[in-house]
Amino acid sequence: MPGGRRIAAVTDAHFEVAAGECLALIGESGCGKSVLASALLGLLPSNAQSAGQARLGELDLLAADERTLTRTVRGRLIGLIPQSPAAHLTPVRTVRSQLEETVGALTDARGRTAVRSAAESAAERAAFPADHLDRHPHQLSGGLAQRAATALALVGDAPLLLADEPTTGLDRDLVDHTVDELRRHVDDGDRALLMITHDLAAAERIADRVAVMYAGRIVELADAEAFFGSPGPRHPYSRGLLDALPERAFIPIPGMPPELGDLPDGCAFAPRCEQATDACAALPPTTSHIACHHPHVPEDLRA
Repeated sequence: MPGGRRIAAVTDAHFEVAAGECLALIGESGCGKSVLASALLGLLPSNAQSAGQARLGELDLLAADERTLTRTVRGRLIGLIPQSPAAHLTPVRTVRSQLEETVGALTDARGRTAVRSAAESAAERAAFPADHLDRHPHQLSGGLAQRAATALALVGDAPLLLADEPTTGLDRDLVDHTVDELRRHVDDGDRALLMITHDLAAAERIADRVAVMYAGRIVELADAEAFFGSPGPRHPYSRGLLDALPERAFIPIPGMPPELGDLPDGCAFAPRCEQATDACAALPPTTSHIACHHPHVPEDLRA
């Protein structure tokens, strides 16, 4: 940052995504979700630094050079549905030409008829209308651009799919269609899905597990059925997210998230937490997939 100041956008992110599994990464805007996805694909800005390991099979993504990322990882091992799809589409080419180029690069389809058919099939999977395939990106609505990006990401059947807000700009029926198709992508083979989303209804529909991020840290990792049902989340922030939903308590979390460049020494959520005590001045350890000094304890486990 200006003046030589450094900001830790993501810290101590420990998680796994298994083949056949969907992990939903949720949290407020600015908490580091998209930065984490960008790090996995080597798409961080040139002034960013990363440390640790991110292993996909035997490959350490954080240690991979640009040649490996370009020729082996992006599109082939990891597919991406970007957060801003319109910015990732080539503006001077039609959706059809971009789909056909991707099919030619990532699949065994050969010949004009086979490539064209595979491109149209990918568009159908993403509910992209066939009569819009010959349009350019500037002729698409935000929702159509989102579906075009989803179609492109599904082409290669990559072992890992990163879906960064894949339902933005879609109505409820298309949201359900999209997440169901992403679920089929995982269920049809040895593939995994990391979905970054603000849409908790979509996360509940598709996820096997849920990771909650706050101020650059994963504060809770839980089974999705237990998280959205009973006994519910254990971290106060996670419980606040669900309570803020209109179909639940519709109670907003007070306050605002802290700036990543001005994080407290202890729990970053403490200033907004009704359960905070003096103990929260120290950074909580992550035990049993929960980073909190005062996690919720289900009724049946209380003494």
